[in-house]
Amino acid sequence: MNLRCADTNFYILLQLCYIIKDVIYSYTIIGIPFRGPNIHILYPKIKGEDIIPDIESVSTHLNIFLFLILVNSLLSRFAVVTSPISPAPGVSSMYFAVAFMIVFALWYGIWGGVSAYLGCMIGAGILADMPLSLNVVWSLADLWQVLIPLMAFAYFRGNIRLRTKRDMGIFLLFGCLLNNFIGALWGAFMIVRDGMVPWTEFFVTFEGWFVGNVITTLLIVPFCLKYVTPYIQQTKAYVHNYWI
Repeated sequence: MNLRCADTNFYILLQLCYIIKDVIYSYTIIGIPFRGPNIHILYPKIKGEDIIPDIESVSTHLNIFLFLILVNSLLSRFAVVTSPISPAPGVSSMYFAVAFMIVFALWYGIWGGVSAYLGCMIGAGILADMPLSLNVVWSLADLWQVLIPLMAFAYFRGNIRLRTKRDMGIFLLFGCLLNNFIGALWGAFMIVRDGMVPWTEFFVTFEGWFVGNVITTLLIVPFCLKYVTPYIQQTKAYVHNYWI
């Protein structure tokens, strides 16, 4: 795909996301119950109680969600353009976007997880001229890479601020090695199965994807979790129960 055309399409997508954000914000702030993941929280307060705090909470998370999609798309796009793996489209040898996707998922729960999937679809799939039929399945690689550590910290009740050796062990096993291994295996297999990359290039694609992800994850994620998480936890957008 022509890079100038791809960038033009990307800016159009950015504008559409901003428009959708404004529509959602207007819809939720005027007092209409939001029929989404938090409806079970809103419902008990409908009978005569003040639902404004919950509406504001939903609006906050929706805005964060759309913002994360934009950030993940930009990071994915930049990583793919600056360090591509030939001949695999949409694959980067230094895909640093995954590190921020992992952090976002641990901070914002399922909002961060889904935004990683959509960010990959846009930044590394659509703008790399990947067929939609492949893109919707291939982009699940980024979803696995963020959901595995999220589920691990929730199941083992780990502290994402990595205060103990146990917390660090959970991160290294599930947030650095296993998740990136599964993501790289899934992604490489999907583009090879679809015929975009020959089978002879499978290991090269998998190795570049996995090694690059592990390096960027080790360099970025522990620092963000240790030193930035305390500030994020003081905001309304932080998800305390890991999911919603």
